[in-house]
Amino acid sequence: MGKRALIVGSTGLVGNELLHVLLEEKEYDQVVAIVRSPLQLNHTKLTQRVVDFDQLQDTAAYFAVDDVFCCLGTTIKKAQSKEAMYKVDVEYPLTIARMAKDKGAQQYLLISSMGANPHSSVWYSRMKGNLEQELRKLNYQSISILRPSLLLGNRKEFRLGERFSGVILKVASPLFVGPLRKYRAIQAKSVALAMYRAAQMSTSGVTVYSSDQLASIASKEY
Repeated sequence: MGKRALIVGSTGLVGNELLHVLLEEKEYDQVVAIVRSPLQLNHTKLTQRVVDFDQLQDTAAYFAVDDVFCCLGTTIKKAQSKEAMYKVDVEYPLTIARMAKDKGAQQYLLISSMGANPHSSVWYSRMKGNLEQELRKLNYQSISILRPSLLLGNRKEFRLGERFSGVILKVASPLFVGPLRKYRAIQAKSVALAMYRAAQMSTSGVTVYSSDQLASIASKEY
């Protein structure tokens, strides 16, 4: 039998792209999506689990999988407070990681952020750094941390700042060469494909992927 994948954050920009990759590729026989509300999607490999993320401890049976793909994340505007944002971006991913590990999961893949650093003076970067730091303490066979640059793609909600930055970075991308390549904006679809492929590389320990590395992995022919 093939492997079982768990995806969290499947309605987001990267998560939605990743869900379709997981369903289309042959590596996984079953894809379990943990969601707040039902997805408007049917597939023979897809199992949807509607949960209350504040009561994850009551859904332990759902986490018996091989690989976990975490694409959770929100914005301060949507969350309306740093505390609420921290819960979505840090507490939920860590709870999911611990519960899946207890059920035998071998691999955990996370969408983090460029600049993640637990010692950063920037709150958002420090928050993402704290998540990575705590995740490293878990005894997974393999942990992959993806740090994409600005994500390009069609979001459900309009974000003026990201739209403006995306236009600027698209124009300026040819100037980002050498060490600056990691600052190039990247398509969400490329990040999703790289995330899937990273899961098939059989790495051990903790591997961190910069944005330019993700673009390279996604562009390779397999």
